Amino acid sequence: MGDTVVRWQARGIIDELLAESDPETEWTRVNLRELVAAHPDSPEQALLEHLTATTALANAPEDDAQVTQAEQQPVEVPAPVPFTRRSRNRIEAVLGDRMLMTAFQPVRQLPAGHVTGVEALTRFVSDDGASADHWFNEAESVGLGADLEIAALHRALTAAQAVPEHLFIALNLTPATCMDPRIQGLLEHSQLAVNRIVIELNGQVPANKYASLSAGLAPLRARGLRIAVDGAGAGFTSMDQVLELHPDIIKLGRTFIEGIESSEWQRLRATAMAELAQHIGAALAAQGVETKEELAAVTELGVSAAQGYLLGRPSVHPLDWNAWTRSESETAQSGF
Repeated sequence: MGDTVVRWQARGIIDELLAESDPETEWTRVNLRELVAAHPDSPEQALLEHLTATTALANAPEDDAQVTQAEQQPVEVPAPVPFTRRSRNRIEAVLGDRMLMTAFQPVRQLPAGHVTGVEALTRFVSDDGASADHWFNEAESVGLGADLEIAALHRALTAAQAVPEHLFIALNLTPATCMDPRIQGLLEHSQLAVNRIVIELNGQVPANKYASLSAGLAPLRARGLRIAVDGAGAGFTSMDQVLELHPDIIKLGRTFIEGIESSEWQRLRATAMAELAQHIGAALAAQGVETKEELAAVTELGVSAAQGYLLGRPSVHPLDWNAWTRSESETAQSGF
């Protein structure tokens, strides 16, 4: 975690933690201050060590009496700590210390190539090498999935204040979390204009939840919030989802894009989604564009926006965000 591009977010997390005044968490603030003093030029290292200490404490016995009693008993082979308990401790430590940061990846308008928005991607202050998907899946397995998503959303909304105002912000949420009553309040009270927000539904919506999800999002959509759905799905699930939810954007993921320049099957699938998008008045966007040939193919298909490593990698640094770019703001449009 020695990369300087994460330091500004690490410093922001530290400032938030040290600004708290809860007497019960004073020991954590003392510990964090000591670590910051020990690593004056590396706030991200201080956060990593703080997370390690917090997790270790969460796994420790609750009091000295338990330890004393255990030491007086005959020595036995200790029972392994259940995976779910370890997982819950890990997730609770992340939530408690808000060990999250946000990277943004540019979304470019086609065919001109102007940056019109960014997608927020969660990064974890951890040295275990686990992907963001692993963390979210682990949180879901112990009943903390929505809490972690909401913490990541809060972090993304805060970071988005440094993104140029002419760019929209795409935020990922699962359908279940999207229906959480905390979401509407968080979006409404953020400093980000609602009409700059795109909610990307991450995962399929159960058929019996279409109506409740649509109703829950209706007040925000009336104020300009947009919805994006993934075009991928088993059988006709994705088409049913599109027709029921009437999204503003249909996204073609890597499963649609890979090899599209040479695969007739891939082109047919993407063409079907393009016709569906046109039918309901939705924009079509591509993600995971990695080669010039793929970019040419999706542009020819009529895709109106694209993102991927070819077009810009995710970055946690606001200098990069500003490079996507104020000079383009006069010609870039406000959405897909």
